[in-house]
Amino acid sequence: MYTNILLCYDGSREGRLALREGARLAQITGAGVTLLAVVETVSGNALAQAADASVLSYQQDELRSILDEGRQRLTAMGLAPRIRMQFGDPVASISKVAAETGADLVVVGHHRHGFWTRWLSRSVAAELSDSLGCSLLLAQKVVEDKDLFPKT
Repeated sequence: MYTNILLCYDGSREGRLALREGARLAQITGAGVTLLAVVETVSGNALAQAADASVLSYQQDELRSILDEGRQRLTAMGLAPRIRMQFGDPVASISKVAAETGADLVVVGHHRHGFWTRWLSRSVAAELSDSLGCSLLLAQKVVEDKDLFPKT
């Protein structure tokens, strides 16, 4: 079914749900896993970075820590993830890594927003569904520990 899954991980509650659901699919299908975090460097964020170069360094350090946490979680689940950090627009970065790694499934967390927030801001999920050449899973399912960790 799936041979290569790209897990997009930001350390948030929604990101952790996506990590667990994507990891479970990888366990079931025997798929390889790439764990990706994106340092967003577009629009207003870029202006802040130009004003203070330490912002980018801080974001990198924070994402390295988040990726390490994700790697540890996936390794404990019996998986051997490849780790990637990208810089730029999330949609472009995720699409690029999905193509480079030959992903046939991209898993992202679903961040719930109210009507006005959704209306005023872009939908990364909608943009991804238009730009990816593979399937997209907006993870929301709670996957229990008993289903994730190999029995010893």
